[in-house]
Amino acid sequence: MLNSNLEPYATWTFSKSCKVPDDVQGMLIIGEKPVCAYKTIRDIAIFTNKRLIVRDSKGVTGQKVEIYTVPYGSIVMYSTENAGKIFDSTSEIGLVTLVGYIKINLDKSVDVREIDKVLATYIL
Repeated sequence: MLNSNLEPYATWTFSKSCKVPDDVQGMLIIGEKPVCAYKTIRDIAIFTNKRLIVRDSKGVTGQKVEIYTVPYGSIVMYSTENAGKIFDSTSEIGLVTLVGYIKINLDKSVDVREIDKVLATYIL
């Protein structure tokens, strides 16, 4: 995994796949298509063919929403680490971007190699 001394600009943990919410669907530009999406209880990460969009619900009610956009062109390096068989419960994705390091944790049920393939397809 990436150097553990890097302090993440942002960290998210996602547990299962989901559909793309309507409000994010409306944000997509011409030619942009969602590839896969994952959620926690309230937050959602959408990997499109152009960027990573994270819909971060805030507050008690979750009605306030902050949207993070990470264009694939801003990712200068990434790493993926699968969960171990016995003791590890999460996989990890590390993104080194022009603004800093972003860490994404995935529940064991999420296939990190699927995301690895998405990143390789649209970054390389």
